[in-house]
Amino acid sequence: MKTLSRILVPVSHDAASEESLRLACLLARQSKAKVYVVYVIEVNRSLPIDAEIPTDNAESEVVLTRAEAIAADEDVEIETDLLQARDVSTAVVEEAVEREVDLVVMGTDYKWRFGVLHLSETVIHVLRDLPCRVILLQEPPPKA
Repeated sequence: MKTLSRILVPVSHDAASEESLRLACLLARQSKAKVYVVYVIEVNRSLPIDAEIPTDNAESEVVLTRAEAIAADEDVEIETDLLQARDVSTAVVEEAVEREVDLVVMGTDYKWRFGVLHLSETVIHVLRDLPCRVILLQEPPPKA
């Protein structure tokens, strides 16, 4: 695998995001890579793109503060950013391209529908459109 210099980690309020950030920090420590963490607020088309959405802004601050704490625990410096976009997956792809990242590490929930693994449209879009490597970290199945 080529040397990593920049890693992007899109995060949300789920456990998969925390684990993907921990993995990104481990990889960053090994390769001395820069880690960028982004939280994307999806803005409804009926609102202006820069609309103030208090509940989403409050949640994003909690998630990004938690990301900073995880990175500190892992002894890795990160750069966090809050983005507002019409579509989360497009924002992640554009951010990865703009920052010229070598790797995106993202988490996903464990979801099965009708006996088949189900990936969200966001994950599918990111996997399809990113021009770099992707590590997809899936949460384990719930315990019965």
